[in-house]
Amino acid sequence: MARKLIVDGVDIEVEDGTTLMHACEAAGAEIPRFCYHERLSIAGNCRMCLVEVEGSPKPIASCAMLVNDLPPNRDGSPKKVFTTSKVAQKAREGVMEFLLLNHPLDCPICDQGGECDLQDQAMAFGVGGSRYEENKRAVEDKYIGPLIKTVMTRCIHCTRCVRYMTEIAGVEELGLIGRGEDAEITTYLEKGILTEMSANAVDLCPVGALTHRPWAHNARPWELTKTESVDVMDAVGSAIRVDTRGREVIRILPRNNDAVNEEWISDKTRHVVDGLKTQRLDRPYVRRNGRLVPATWAEALDAVAQRLKSTIAGRIGAIVGDLAGAEEMFALKELMTGLGVTNLDCRQAGEALDPALGRAGYLFNSTIEGIEVADAIMIIGANPRLEAPVLNARIRKRSRQGGLLVGVIGEAVDLGYTYTHLGVAPSALKQFVDHAAAAKERPMLIIGAGAMARPDGGAILALAAQAALSLGCVKDGWNGFNILHAAAARVAGLDLGFVPGAKGLTTAQMAAGGVDVLFNLGADEIDVAPGPFVIYLGSHGDRGAHRADVILPGAAYTEKSSTYVNTEGRAQQTVRAAFPPGEAREDWTILRALSAEIGRPLPFDTLEQLRAKMYAAVPQLAALNAVAPADASAIGELAKRAGTVRDDPLRSTVTDFYLTNPIARASQVMAELSALRHASNKMLSAAE
Repeated sequence: MARKLIVDGVDIEVEDGTTLMHACEAAGAEIPRFCYHERLSIAGNCRMCLVEVEGSPKPIASCAMLVNDLPPNRDGSPKKVFTTSKVAQKAREGVMEFLLLNHPLDCPICDQGGECDLQDQAMAFGVGGSRYEENKRAVEDKYIGPLIKTVMTRCIHCTRCVRYMTEIAGVEELGLIGRGEDAEITTYLEKGILTEMSANAVDLCPVGALTHRPWAHNARPWELTKTESVDVMDAVGSAIRVDTRGREVIRILPRNNDAVNEEWISDKTRHVVDGLKTQRLDRPYVRRNGRLVPATWAEALDAVAQRLKSTIAGRIGAIVGDLAGAEEMFALKELMTGLGVTNLDCRQAGEALDPALGRAGYLFNSTIEGIEVADAIMIIGANPRLEAPVLNARIRKRSRQGGLLVGVIGEAVDLGYTYTHLGVAPSALKQFVDHAAAAKERPMLIIGAGAMARPDGGAILALAAQAALSLGCVKDGWNGFNILHAAAARVAGLDLGFVPGAKGLTTAQMAAGGVDVLFNLGADEIDVAPGPFVIYLGSHGDRGAHRADVILPGAAYTEKSSTYVNTEGRAQQTVRAAFPPGEAREDWTILRALSAEIGRPLPFDTLEQLRAKMYAAVPQLAALNAVAPADASAIGELAKRAGTVRDDPLRSTVTDFYLTNPIARASQVMAELSALRHASNKMLSAAE
């Protein structure tokens, strides 16, 4: 049912259940607010959104009043609402005066300066002075966690941080204690909050009470160049903004993308920034007499070319790591197939995924937004809280709405919502293979790398496909067979067909010494046995570089324009925000130069030419920011595959959330968080 209102003389019609605030904004009015946030429950405690309603004895908090709660006029005429009247203006000025009673004059030294809602609204809706002459109150700063710097004297008790931690992050450890002038926001147990998404609370703070500790006092917002990009710390593909000053990345903040990450990012995504500056490879190296020594680009490329030209194709292999973009993977595949090499693999963790069956066999088919309409979710061999925290927050959001049944096969861990633990071994999945269709409209399976990256991964995947078909997860208009990837590069690699060809070797076989020359494109999670000549192209001095015989320094994700495909099959592009350090270059340009050195130049000289070739080979990579439904017949083909399932427990492949890739391992902030998490886990174990 629609309701009619007259807002500042403008006639509007809104649906029942619309807040008065949104109704006023629909009419073009500007309503200030501090406590209200679109993704949090309504608190109605800052009173900044007061408006005048005809017939009401006092101003009304528009965020907490629904249009259908307004009493009708006796003559049936629409209610009149005034947002700029003297009554509304005076009410807001009074509220602002109260909010500023105890607020310190910290603007010159406050990190929130330039991005402060209180600062902006005090200018727009406040008055030029204060009548308050008494002493201001002071509040002791709290330790909320290693990422959040607190100056609690600035706090205006909007409780956004409390509601975020409780409702979104799932950590019920922050709250408001005391009454009146003694009210304080604090952790109940006086300890730091360790959750994978705690730092989003800082973005929500409308004043400078919570700021980011790692980059405190480093820069002012107006000094920074802002670049819209995409996160690669996991396979969700969160929308981010990279802020730089000169050649240095200063901070990473979230961007809004309702289809993927809403407006949240993980703490690793946000605070991995210092890892972009340390342990960097900034010049080529060649191993001589058992030691890596600096070399020129000409010397390094010549050493690689000579080795590739003198080795038969069957003894050459190439593997791809977790952070590689589609452009460099395409260039490497073109280079290797030109040499006749079939030993190619992008599945660094060893997932039993076969792109030949079709995209539906390796995508999160229901999409991330689809979680919000699911009514049953079974998680198999995954810990989404560590593998994809933002996606896990979406499951928690759906769980809080009620009517969701969640089951877990694998480790019994704290996911932040209630679930039924069905077992730790794959045998628990067998009971669903010949099960009657679930009495649910949109059931969903989420299969993690912990189920696929095992010797019997193919058999478990086939078992999951059979269970999905039996339970009715795949039907017209709904595909609930979902693969949850943990690596940003994996889906693009599978789309490009970067997998073993005829008689080709897998990552494990190549790393075990199955080839004489191994081209390693940023694969730092594997150990290469002694024997093969290793060429490493990457950005950081991690495990891959230590084992290399030749190091070719590449660019990190903030230093290149690359295409990444997230776990649901959505192609997105990073944008270069800074330049690689020293002599490092963008990865595809290094491969193009190497191909010329070998005498087989790749057929492109610019990024545009490369992308044209890549799009011709894999058209779905050209459809940026879009998800096309994959042919579900691939799941039926997958279900036909046979294999023996072992009864070993299913375990997530992510054991330490903060140290999953070379950039994170180079970060001091991530190292501190990892140490704190381990110490906390030991204390919990001792307490139990």
